[in-house]
Amino acid sequence: MALKLGLTLYGLGHRREAGKDVPRPPRSSGPLVWLHAPDAASARGLRELAHRLWAEDAVNSLITCPDPLPDQPGALIQPPPPDSAAEARAFLDHWRPDLGLFAGGELRPALIREADARHLPLLMADARAPRLPRDRDGWFPGVIRGALAPFRWIGTMDESAARAFRRAGAAPAAVAVTGRLEEPSSALGCIEAERSALAAIFATRPVWFAVSLHAAEEEAVFTAHRAALRQAHRLLLILLPETPDRAEPLAARAESEGWAVAHRAREEEPEAQTELFLVDNIAELGLWYRLAPITFLGGSLSGPGTLRDPMEAAALGSAILHGPRAGAHGAAFGRLGAARAARAVASAQDLAESLGDLLAPDRTARLAQAAWTVATDGAEATEALMARLRGILDGEA
Repeated sequence: MALKLGLTLYGLGHRREAGKDVPRPPRSSGPLVWLHAPDAASARGLRELAHRLWAEDAVNSLITCPDPLPDQPGALIQPPPPDSAAEARAFLDHWRPDLGLFAGGELRPALIREADARHLPLLMADARAPRLPRDRDGWFPGVIRGALAPFRWIGTMDESAARAFRRAGAAPAAVAVTGRLEEPSSALGCIEAERSALAAIFATRPVWFAVSLHAAEEEAVFTAHRAALRQAHRLLLILLPETPDRAEPLAARAESEGWAVAHRAREEEPEAQTELFLVDNIAELGLWYRLAPITFLGGSLSGPGTLRDPMEAAALGSAILHGPRAGAHGAAFGRLGAARAARAVASAQDLAESLGDLLAPDRTARLAQAAWTVATDGAEATEALMARLRGILDGEA
């Protein structure tokens, strides 16, 4: 009775959603795995899952997410349908998925109810806490419990999340603590010959890298470098400005202030006396992350927010320094912070002190190792889920 009332109230709360008028391309032949994420951050693990399903099993995926996602081979990207009975029927009639996997914990009761009526296997991964879509405010008795009932398996992030799902009504036997799914690798490539040649030039010099540096942060970075040079007189700063057109004015400023500058765009090499190596080609980021044991993320201290994904540096073993402005990368910084895998600074003085502290190789190595662990975790959980999905697709589960 409570569930019927809750579903009625939930249906009355339906609002127009973006997915209603989006054209649906033809369904591909063969098996189709439907992956749903409530936002782009939750979709990261699903994108890696879709990549593996395509690369290893030639199985197509449909990823539904209200946020825009980059295209990828073997996966169609669509917004989810509005969560009403009629839209759910139209969505499932068109796509006819072989199974559905939800991420994060968002429940779409009308869509789940229709999928269950069709005996579609439903699973959940990266589960944090059960909740309804953010645009559905109100009191809906029994709806969350009813929406959880069809899920045959729920993989949660930790034991606290598992307890939340059991309390909300998920079958206890269906809930398992699995941890985070593996995400697409953030490791950027580089030309090995270039890396080897520059590593020989740098030799044993300590090096740090300021990436996508905002103009408002230039003084803070120069101040930190000047202070650190008193501690390590051979220290080299590799500096990539936020935009290429900032490189020449920055070189001119540094030279006028007495810095020994080499500019890569002029085909200058960082010689023994060089203090600042100015680079401006964003395509070479993977090279600088590999060569610099320490990276400061530009935009995070005085700019509009961090301009580069911190997992890029983490995946290549560079210890991370950053300011308080996360930009679009709040979730990544949350993970790094929870693992004590990055060093936060609040001012130019903090940056100078933290840089000086990290000049000790053992401290840099500990921070970089922790960050690398965060950037590469989840392989075991993804492998186990892949086996589960393959079993369902093969009719074994």
